[in-house]
Amino acid sequence: METVRAAERALMARLPEGALMQRAAAGLAAACAQVLGRVYGSRVVLLVGSGDNGGDTLYAGARLARRGAGVTAVLLTPERTHKGGLAALRRAGGRALSERSDVAEELIDRADLVVDGIVGIGGKGGLRPDAARLASLAARSYAAVVAVDLPSGVEADSGEVRGDAVRADLTVTFGTHKPALLVDPAREHAGTVRLVDIGLDLPEEAELEALQHADVAALLPMPTARSDKYRRGVVGIAAGSARYPGAAVLAVAGALRGGAGAVRYVGPAGSAVIARFPETLVSDRGPAKAGQVQAWVVGPGAGDDASSVAQVLEAEVPVLVDADGLRLADRDAVRGRSAPTLMTPHAGEAAALLGVSREEVEGGRLTAVRELAARYGATVLLKGSTTLVADPGGGPVRVNATGTPWLATAGSGDVLSGLSGSLLAAGLPARDAGSVAAYLHGLAGRYAADGGPVGAHDVANAIPQAWRDVRD
Repeated sequence: METVRAAERALMARLPEGALMQRAAAGLAAACAQVLGRVYGSRVVLLVGSGDNGGDTLYAGARLARRGAGVTAVLLTPERTHKGGLAALRRAGGRALSERSDVAEELIDRADLVVDGIVGIGGKGGLRPDAARLASLAARSYAAVVAVDLPSGVEADSGEVRGDAVRADLTVTFGTHKPALLVDPAREHAGTVRLVDIGLDLPEEAELEALQHADVAALLPMPTARSDKYRRGVVGIAAGSARYPGAAVLAVAGALRGGAGAVRYVGPAGSAVIARFPETLVSDRGPAKAGQVQAWVVGPGAGDDASSVAQVLEAEVPVLVDADGLRLADRDAVRGRSAPTLMTPHAGEAAALLGVSREEVEGGRLTAVRELAARYGATVLLKGSTTLVADPGGGPVRVNATGTPWLATAGSGDVLSGLSGSLLAAGLPARDAGSVAAYLHGLAGRYAADGGPVGAHDVANAIPQAWRDVRD
């Protein structure tokens, strides 16, 4: 967040005093008005801490009060409240009281809108007890909750939530998206996020990146008139077992729907794969003798087939390691590879690889994905409600949130592995292959589910629809 603070200081030095805060307050007030629909006669409660975050909130409240809203500021630290903002609110007809007031609870309970201006990007740890009590009252009320810059109580830099935190319906953030608004578990507290441009001059390289349709469209491999199945990319799939043949079928489905020119399958589930996808090239001779491929996917449903994992890691082509492959892969073998490696763990698998608890990974996903990438010398795609992709050499972490909770279904990750492998075979770098695959996989999940339950095979079948949507 120091980058944001430096940009704010530089801009404030060029602007008249208070101008930057007025820009933020204007954007915040406009967003609050949209939430309310009808401002005149509405009841608004501001939860106000100290510093500039509280000042933004008070100035926005003054704008709403001038439009006829009944605005009350509940001050958590009256002696350190932004004086200019408080004076503006009172001039506009608003009022202020201490959080210890007997009527604070009643005001929140009857409010149409509660604005969280308790702490800003400098807050650390969870909310203090008095602030946590107000946040709990707001969560139990019928009021819409709007957070200022980010929900109070979350960690701005990491997306961690280390105690009580506000749960917002809308977060109005200024200048740029903060990591906490993109990375779980903090993202779950943010609700819908609205960015207000206040004129910050930020460096081009950020801590996080979130691809959009145009970015993904530019990366998608498209066949040309000269293309044949080999030029489009051949992906090898070493997956499945007698116990889990479906994992092989779903990984092959993801690869075929992901644009691979051909798929070579190696493993004990060949009959199941051929029955579902007769175009698959099946071999029972092991990865080393399966024929030429441009990339390998190893691990989904593989059981204890350590031999296939070792053979794939020796190949001089990009390799994706998933599921059982993560458990069986030797770290030194991964680190010693000259070709790119993409690892795709979920939180439990990442915890096992790092030697920590699952709760620690889920609570600090950004830290976990960076640590895994550095430790294994590989690109890591950490699966979850927000997917994170990190390179071993550092740089911005890619964040993807196109998915849906309906994607939390058996076999969904196998489809993602096959899709990612097909993009590796088409020549995309590991970071791009993982990011694009996560984006398409999330969209396909949304299209397949359409608000209802979905199976992994439905997700695979919806990948071409997601692809067309991005391209169009």
